[in-house]
Amino acid sequence: MKVKINRHAVKVLNQMLEKAEEGEMIRVYITENHGNHAHYDLKLDQKTEHDEVVQSDKDIPILLDTRDADFLDGVWIQYFHVPQPGFTIYNPAKEHHHH
Repeated sequence: MKVKINRHAVKVLNQMLEKAEEGEMIRVYITENHGNHAHYDLKLDQKTEHDEVVQSDKDIPILLDTRDADFLDGVWIQYFHVPQPGFTIYNPAKEHHHH
């Protein structure tokens, strides 16, 4: 599986990892699945038996649940400062729309 991260997200993810408990990593997970596309979020979490640790294009390891590989493989983690600071996570291989 693959994960891409923009340079702004690298800085924020590294700040999160500095505060992580031992063994915690960044997990990207699905918050809603609409059949042809999904909504994503991220958090600090421990690795489980269903996870794959994916080395992102920016050398940050990301936890992905292999049971959701259809939607998680190829996800982009982006961080933007405007209009308000926050992450945008999507999979360009799946339908993408904004709310």
